[in-house]
Amino acid sequence: MSRPRCLPILEKLVAFDTVSRNPNRPLADWVEAYLRGLGVAVHRVPDETGQWVNLWATIGPADVPGWVLSGHTDVVPVDDQPWSSDPFRLRVEDGRAYGRGTTDMKGFDACVLAMVPAMLEKPLARPIHLALSYDEEVGCKGVRRLLAELDRLRPARPAGVIVGEPTSMEVVIAHKGKESWRTTVTGTSAHSSLAPLAVNAVEWAAELVVAIRAIGRRLATEGPFDPLFDVPHSTAHVGQIHGGTTLNIVPELCWFDWEFRTLPAVDLPALVAEVKAHAFERLLPAMREIAPRVEIRFEQLTELPPVDIAPEHPLTTLTKALAGKNGHKKVAYGTEGGLFRRDGGIPAIVCGPGDIEQAHKPDEFVELSQLAACEAFLERLIAHCRA
Repeated sequence: MSRPRCLPILEKLVAFDTVSRNPNRPLADWVEAYLRGLGVAVHRVPDETGQWVNLWATIGPADVPGWVLSGHTDVVPVDDQPWSSDPFRLRVEDGRAYGRGTTDMKGFDACVLAMVPAMLEKPLARPIHLALSYDEEVGCKGVRRLLAELDRLRPARPAGVIVGEPTSMEVVIAHKGKESWRTTVTGTSAHSSLAPLAVNAVEWAAELVVAIRAIGRRLATEGPFDPLFDVPHSTAHVGQIHGGTTLNIVPELCWFDWEFRTLPAVDLPALVAEVKAHAFERLLPAMREIAPRVEIRFEQLTELPPVDIAPEHPLTTLTKALAGKNGHKKVAYGTEGGLFRRDGGIPAIVCGPGDIEQAHKPDEFVELSQLAACEAFLERLIAHCRA
């Protein structure tokens, strides 16, 4: 197997520390200079500070429907992970490319950028749009701003978007929707010997955690179910809880973070409403019998709609042909594809190099054969857009 042509670009992209807490502007500046050097016009859609930047570029005629190749530029932290080498320096060894983001998802970004010269070799009858976003890993923040500007960026609505998240180049037609929340319970403090006279925030928060767990068990036993998903039902999860200072003080404050991940057909807001109803209609009145000024507050952390495209949709058929696949899959993790569908009115599908099992881990890697398969996929897309 010949070395994928994207490796020099992947080396550049990995070298930028674009952990979401850091601005991605240096990477965006490099990508923009690279594309402008090839004669491609680039549009920047920054955040309010100008330090986090989305990029949009169109190759081919802008006034006819085409295809969007969507990737994000941020990566998850490497803090406290036992890496064997510098995570921000690409290491190619034994048929693998190691480095933070190689799988999730700078490998795809590098493949797309490496194929731009091929896109420019001959005129395209249908355009290929490049969409690179910031802060996907912390709630898909960047792409929302990009989608709000989409009508200005393209005269014709794209026919579909291929999100290059790692699927091992399998065709993914659906993923779950997600909402995550922080719930804060404010009670009253007292000496622990007087515990019955106070509102113990930890204990009342635990009551709500148990209610969320009960909903999760109901979803697991009663469904609905979809066997194409790796976890075939909707899920509830509590991931963090903090409260109290010491054992002999009744805790006044407790907060916890929780989420639902739901099958596309499930009414996710209704599940959240069920949790809130339990808090406000059952728990809070009982708490206020002890102390009238206690409260329960809900703060939404993230919200991500599902992807759900029909197996017979033209985008599905095209993606299978480009990937050389007959089948399709559904996954539990989320992508920006649901936002393209809901907020941009653009059908979305997921297909990209690398295995999601390698994402977010120390010594993250992508197989070179996966990068080569992605480049072949893009070569077929270019041919399709010339036809």
